Amino acid sequence: MTPDRRIRVGIDVGGTFTDAVAVDAATLTLVGQVKVPTSHHHEDGVAHGIVQALRRLLDESGRTASDVVFLAHGTTQATNALLEGDVAKVGLIGIGAGPGAVVTRRLASFGKLELTPGKRLPLAYAHVADPSDEAAVLAAVERVRADGADVLVATEPFGVDRPEGERAVLDAARTTGLPLAAAHEITSMYGLHKRTRTAVVNAAILPRMLTTADLVDASITKAGVTAPLMVMRCDGGVMSLDEMRRRPLLTILSGPAAGVAGALMRERISEGLFLETGGTSTDISVVRRGRVAVRQATILGRPSYLNALDVRTVGVGGGSMVRVSGGRVVGVGPRSAHIAGLPYACFASPGELRDARVATVRPMAGDPGDYLVLDAAGGRFAVTMTCAANALGRVGEGDFARADQEVARAALAPVAAALGTDVAGAARAVLDAGTEQVGTVVEAMIRDYRLDRDTALLVGGGGGAAAVTPHLAASLGLEGRIARHSEVISPIGVALALVREQVERIVPGATQEQILAVRAEAEQAVVAQGAAADGVEVEVTVDPQTNTVRAVATGATELRTQDRSHRADADERLRAAATSLKTAEAQVRVLAGTGAYTVYGTEVRRRLRADRHPVRVVDADGVVRLGAPDARVATMTVAESGEALAALVRDTTSYGDGGVRAPAVRLLVGGRIADLSGVLDPEALLALARTELRPRGSGEPVVAVVESRT
Repeated sequence: MTPDRRIRVGIDVGGTFTDAVAVDAATLTLVGQVKVPTSHHHEDGVAHGIVQALRRLLDESGRTASDVVFLAHGTTQATNALLEGDVAKVGLIGIGAGPGAVVTRRLASFGKLELTPGKRLPLAYAHVADPSDEAAVLAAVERVRADGADVLVATEPFGVDRPEGERAVLDAARTTGLPLAAAHEITSMYGLHKRTRTAVVNAAILPRMLTTADLVDASITKAGVTAPLMVMRCDGGVMSLDEMRRRPLLTILSGPAAGVAGALMRERISEGLFLETGGTSTDISVVRRGRVAVRQATILGRPSYLNALDVRTVGVGGGSMVRVSGGRVVGVGPRSAHIAGLPYACFASPGELRDARVATVRPMAGDPGDYLVLDAAGGRFAVTMTCAANALGRVGEGDFARADQEVARAALAPVAAALGTDVAGAARAVLDAGTEQVGTVVEAMIRDYRLDRDTALLVGGGGGAAAVTPHLAASLGLEGRIARHSEVISPIGVALALVREQVERIVPGATQEQILAVRAEAEQAVVAQGAAADGVEVEVTVDPQTNTVRAVATGATELRTQDRSHRADADERLRAAATSLKTAEAQVRVLAGTGAYTVYGTEVRRRLRADRHPVRVVDADGVVRLGAPDARVATMTVAESGEALAALVRDTTSYGDGGVRAPAVRLLVGGRIADLSGVLDPEALLALARTELRPRGSGEPVVAVVESRT
């Protein structure tokens, strides 16, 4: 292997196709991409398609297996298993005596969870009063096995604090050879029902995912790749294969997560929305301050403890068909040309469109009968969002969805006649109807996350991006663009993703030591999965209302830490800061900086009120990583930080009816941003700061961004 041949490989396993890309490890430029059918029906399942895609990718990019230094894949398998009801039967062993038994026995109702219409989650329940009674435990295990259980879950009230009972059940059950899980291992949050439900759903897909993981691992090794295999998570990061074997539920919704991860890394989005448009639907997600928005996911119609990308799906895509009634367009989708089995009219030849006339049909049984089609010399064709976008010239040269504009206009001509307008008017009517649905969700997410409309950017990805994003951006008055290589943005996101781990604990009145322990656990988890130790960032949040201590750790793999080669120059960074601050570049000052970040600020004078000093932190790629509407910026050394930070915190801590509230503090040191803004207690905040700075040299510079909460 020579340094200039090293590649990072990202593979995205979709429902129809498996896409793979090779990204140069030093420059992060795309050097190869392939598409193969997803091998659902092969004896090795989707693993066969993954290996097939890898082999083709290496051949076409002129690389060998030894050149692969990072390999990760994303998969819809967990999502599809739940949507299709293709899951294992779970044997749930409830633990408890007295009042605890009453609460635990109610968990048998999880067998009523509906996977698909008419199909429920297969569950066998058994109860043990004393988990230390090995004979009783084995008898309970045998009861659920006799009932067909393929995987076992043990759960007990307060198992987070006292996991010994759940562990005892698993220890006794190991002789069965079945996959095992304890509820406290899947999530350490309180709430017996929610925690157990999350563990049960995780277990339902565990056997199938274990089989796939083993096949993929063996196949990749056989192909000669020595780089560890990583798997895409639903929150935009990657995890090790061993971690996926333990918590496969983390891969659910990882498809949309891969897309936004790709857009974040390739398009340098600071604030905005990413719209990944396929043939049938558009997934919408938020980027705020250079990070993707994450929330607890709803699974099978109920909340879970799974933290996933906040993605909202609209049934409009590039292949969505047009609905007409009464001489006007009344809707677009949700039926697509793909599902209806019809070709796009804009990809037909002029001869095939000869004598085209408008008709309306029901694409599938039960659909409305107002879907528009063209019956022409070459057969029946669907008029789609992509057809309308091409007719208006909205699809760029070289775009995956590009068609001949004159053919697209010919396809829209009969539609225009039926609507009593011209071709451009008909195309706009189609795009208006389709993007209106997407726009409603975009506007809601802008409100939910309080995005600034003046700086929010719409970035489109996916094969159907050009059918939605340009028209929507124009209609909403927002800046919009299509991501480079948009048709493979998901596997690019997989190839570039960071290792991520989140640890949550409910700790009433958490002490400094307990907060630091949660932080350390998250940091150690990402390092164990391949992140470079000196580049790990940990964001700690303490919620006093729910007593939740949450630590989110992210880190680049060693190779990415060393080989990131793109750097924005000073002018680019200044421009990004000025744009975010909504002021002229001449009004922006450099306040401080480290080797990785530059801190910019300006002054906003206000009549009868105190002036404000908004701040932006821009990284070396030109991405605004942090913004504060009014903050103090101080530079110090590690040796000086103890007294200096204590003084800053003391001066900006607020006292009131809501109790003591420390300021929101972020520390820039080396290549890291230590986000301490989630900690309200001043002493705990200073303890976390000492932990962040302890490994650093005494003379190393530290920049503190301190934002008052008043």
